[in-house]
Amino acid sequence: MRILLLGGTREAREIAETGTDEREFELVSSLAGRVRDPVLPAGPVRVGGFGGVDGLREWLAANDIDAVVDATHPFAGRISAHAAAAAAALELPVLHVRRPGWRERPGDRWLRVPDVAAAADLVAGLGERIFLTIGRQEVGAFEGLRGQWFLIRAIDPPTAALPREHELLLARGPFDVEDEVRLLSAHRIDALVTKDSGGESTAAKLGAARALGIPVVMVDRPALPAGAATVESAAAVWDWLRVLR
Repeated sequence: MRILLLGGTREAREIAETGTDEREFELVSSLAGRVRDPVLPAGPVRVGGFGGVDGLREWLAANDIDAVVDATHPFAGRISAHAAAAAAALELPVLHVRRPGWRERPGDRWLRVPDVAAAADLVAGLGERIFLTIGRQEVGAFEGLRGQWFLIRAIDPPTAALPREHELLLARGPFDVEDEVRLLSAHRIDALVTKDSGGESTAAKLGAARALGIPVVMVDRPALPAGAATVESAAAVWDWLRVLR
């Protein structure tokens, strides 16, 4: 059984690692290629886009794929939608893996917004020194803000226009709470902007913001396609695949 695994996340790497011991399945992992030095999963890997829904549908058919597992980042809404549409066109089963989102705890000061544009509108009134941890692709939404300074953390340098006053910090998690407290304190951060990615790798910033009483602008996840089948873990993916087999 041939499986296309849309990856780039820890869950995807766990799925691929287990797949090396599953002789009845052949997994091909696909990475978007947006990170300069990605952590590669076990087994065969392809890197790059497919060319939209039509390109993905053609690739699935040409490579005799039997099922699609979408284990991309919770904010990779476009590829998730493309996967659902391409799989439906070929009547292939598709499963979306989404780790649980973060939950507020006592002491948190979260302000939820539907997207990054709304976060940029809101943050203008939250102080002069802002910590942006939204990845590199959407930081341009903050470029027009004046009178604020931004600490921007990303794995790779952003290509969009950046706010006039900023410092760029290139780093890859996991991070710990003590280091995050020191970082926020050293830069006198007034507010944190992040996406509800979930997971432990980058959750320490939330604990640091809680400890320091700093508000968090939390960008909600994009919705999955209507009727999408979802699971939260790599183990649940294999339960699903074995039933299909």
